[in-house]
Amino acid sequence: MSDFVEENVNEEVDNSSVMTTMEDALDSVKEINVGDSVMADVLAFDESNQVRVAIKESGGLEGVIPLNELSTSRVEDPSEVVSIGDEIELVVIKPIKDKENGNFLLSKKRVDAKKVWAELQTKFENKEIIEAPVKNVVKGGLVVDAGVRGFVPASMVEDHFVEDFSKYVGQTLQFMIVEIEPNENRLILSHKEIAKQVRESQKEERLASINEGDIVTGKVARLVNFGAFIDLDGVDGLVHISRIAHEHVNKPSDFLTPGQEVNVKVLSVDKEEGRISLSIKDTLEGPWDNIETKAPEGSVLDGVVKRLTTFGAFVEVFPGVEGLVHISQISHEHIATPNDKLKEGEEIQVKVLSVNAEEQRLSLSIKALQEAPERTEEVEKTPSAPKAQNKPRQQNRKATTPVVEDSAESSFTMGDLLGDAFDKLNLSEEE
Repeated sequence: MSDFVEENVNEEVDNSSVMTTMEDALDSVKEINVGDSVMADVLAFDESNQVRVAIKESGGLEGVIPLNELSTSRVEDPSEVVSIGDEIELVVIKPIKDKENGNFLLSKKRVDAKKVWAELQTKFENKEIIEAPVKNVVKGGLVVDAGVRGFVPASMVEDHFVEDFSKYVGQTLQFMIVEIEPNENRLILSHKEIAKQVRESQKEERLASINEGDIVTGKVARLVNFGAFIDLDGVDGLVHISRIAHEHVNKPSDFLTPGQEVNVKVLSVDKEEGRISLSIKDTLEGPWDNIETKAPEGSVLDGVVKRLTTFGAFVEVFPGVEGLVHISQISHEHIATPNDKLKEGEEIQVKVLSVNAEEQRLSLSIKALQEAPERTEEVEKTPSAPKAQNKPRQQNRKATTPVVEDSAESSFTMGDLLGDAFDKLNLSEEE
């Protein structure tokens, strides 16, 4: 072959190789359209905290990621999400007319959201539980960050009424997916069933740890007409109105308020039914405890007339402590009935004549605090009955004085109830 022919052949081969290389290069350049997913290398962060990237397989095209399109969560600095040199997947939002900042506006957030929606859809179908932090409170419920925005209606937050939802902000809770619509960015979550399950589990554990006779601390959960429910760390017990205080209770709110911390004694536990019977008054000092210190003989006390009878008045001097003022101790002058001088509910002062803590008896006097009237001259001249003749009969009488049983006044003897009425009788054997 001549040198001329050889040169022409070599030139044609070189040109063919160049054409092949250019065609391959053009074929390797990917056409980019809105909505496409592309891979890109992070080049730099600009002064506006935007991320500049080089789009791969684009023939040198560049793009920019605004800060609000960088993450599904709010960020202040792009370096919190990506670093220079990272290879990341992006979606094309739109072309940029001003080429100074790149050829395309891109989003990493939308790619991440698409993956999150796919994961959530799978978890929804498998009825899996997810965890997510509560971001804020809005009208009607809570907003959470589940990788995408999720909403928890107020009725699905707890298994009981919640007045203030602000306490949930910042908490990470477990949720069940109730409804999911990725195309509409709709994610409805519920914490209610999970809260119910947790509460039931805690209730069983707490119930197993409570035993009859225990004295524990709880908080008043709510008041009802017949008593109060006490929260004992997740399980409620009932204090019947009759077990709130030693004195009579008209309504629980007179003694208790919701949220108040109280000590209670466990009276009974029904673990099958989940019922606990409690008592507050069994943790309090009894009304008659230390009565000899609180009401020593000779002391003067304030009291309220609680009941009037034919033989005297019962006066409450301490909550749950009543003493008897015999009719003979109401006034220095003769009275037919206690109603002549007293009325129920009246506040008076009394003097303690005697105390019997064991039998819970308190003898009181009103007239001992009053100045005795001066005796008339006629009364002074009246001879008294012979004491020698009455004394044996009195001693015999006192020794056989019966005790009144099974009545409200059972702690007082017949002698206590009749008082010095005996002294007015002539018990001599002469008739």
